[in-house]
Amino acid sequence: MKNTMTVNSADQTMQLGEKLAPFLQPRDLILLDGDLGAGKTTFTKGLAKGLGISRPIKSPTFTIIREYQDGRIPLYHMDVYRLEEGGGEDLGLEEYFNGDGVNVVEWSKFVAGELPNHYLRIIFKRDDSKGDNVRTLTFEPKGERFVKMIHEMIGD
Repeated sequence: MKNTMTVNSADQTMQLGEKLAPFLQPRDLILLDGDLGAGKTTFTKGLAKGLGISRPIKSPTFTIIREYQDGRIPLYHMDVYRLEEGGGEDLGLEEYFNGDGVNVVEWSKFVAGELPNHYLRIIFKRDDSKGDNVRTLTFEPKGERFVKMIHEMIGD
């Protein structure tokens, strides 16, 4: 199965997030990892649009978790970068992961011990030599549902 895709603009990154949204259901976990400025929040903006969320999506870097309740299902957008020294167990992530919405976690390596067994990890890689907005996205589905989702979304 093909597990990488190249996007050439922020719009394409958003469109990919929007394309994923119809497949999602409560308790789904999407992990977004990659360099600073690689497109993680941009992808989440597209995902939110696809879920019917009209509020502006802002990076939760300083709040750690932002909740958006006005879509088809709630979106819980987490940026755990500031937890690189620990503290993820104090956030109650399990309640979110077992809750009523889609969970998007940026910088998931900082809460690796808190993650359930099934999720979709998307790794964003910048390639500035090819242009300012060129990104290679690598999809790492864990669990049959996510394997099928990626197969339907990006094909073989």
